[in-house]
Amino acid sequence: MTFEDTGFPPEILREIYSAGFASPTPIQAQTWPIALQKWPTVLVLAPTRELATQIQDEVLKFGRASRVSCTCLYGGAPKGPQLKELDRGADIVVATPGRLNDILEMKKIDFGQVSLLVLDEADRMLDMGFEPQIRKIVNEIPPRRQTLMYTATWPKEVRKIAGDLLVNPVQVNIGSVDELEANKSITQSPVVKHWRRDEVDE
Repeated sequence: MTFEDTGFPPEILREIYSAGFASPTPIQAQTWPIALQKWPTVLVLAPTRELATQIQDEVLKFGRASRVSCTCLYGGAPKGPQLKELDRGADIVVATPGRLNDILEMKKIDFGQVSLLVLDEADRMLDMGFEPQIRKIVNEIPPRRQTLMYTATWPKEVRKIAGDLLVNPVQVNIGSVDELEANKSITQSPVVKHWRRDEVDE
């Protein structure tokens, strides 16, 4: 229920408090104790470049004081600089499945040390057709690992891949299990943009 309960080193706790966080969110309070049963070398899969870079920013912000290194691999950008970063070594790799699969096929990454695999927005990755890449990546990671799978929805496709990838899973539900409901503490404000004809690409 408190950040001290995590056993995080003092330098990480200082970063958390200086960012203005008073206590863990409900999902953090439920899943961190499970995740922290071993100190990991981490691989995080995310569906989009935007989410992957956002995760990397947070890792660097909260890991700066403890010198945690993080590399982000995503498509739509040259592979060269990403491969150079990877060669320097990283404690945490955040990646989109397509780009990570490309680098895996080039034999430029080794998952032998990965002890924690995180699938963020797993339902969205499946909706985007990434299931074959996810399965190929997971097959390269040692079976003695922890896997955390975060998903906003629980359709049969997500249940199927969860059953295949997770061993003795602990399921944590926040909010209603039966129906998808927006978090009541989030205010959603739609913005309608009216495009002029000359602003639209042909």
